[in-house]
Amino acid sequence: MTENKNVDENSSKGAAYLGLAFQMGIVIFLATWGGIKLDKVTGNRHIFTILFSLLSIVLMLYYIVHKETYKNKKKKDD
Repeated sequence: MTENKNVDENSSKGAAYLGLAFQMGIVIFLATWGGIKLDKVTGNRHIFTILFSLLSIVLMLYYIVHKETYKNKKKKDD
């Protein structure tokens, strides 16, 4: 019985991280795509592409750290 519970917990953690990976990929893709489009409109040479892609990575890392910190803090309170 305990083994099944551990398997369920591990699979739910894996699913959560898989969802987070997809979120990260989508946000980085959209930011990069938007940067490419904005570079074409303004005539810049990859300035917005680089800026938006780096900014999206930093924001997603902040989001992950904030989410995990909040989750761990909530666990300690329970």
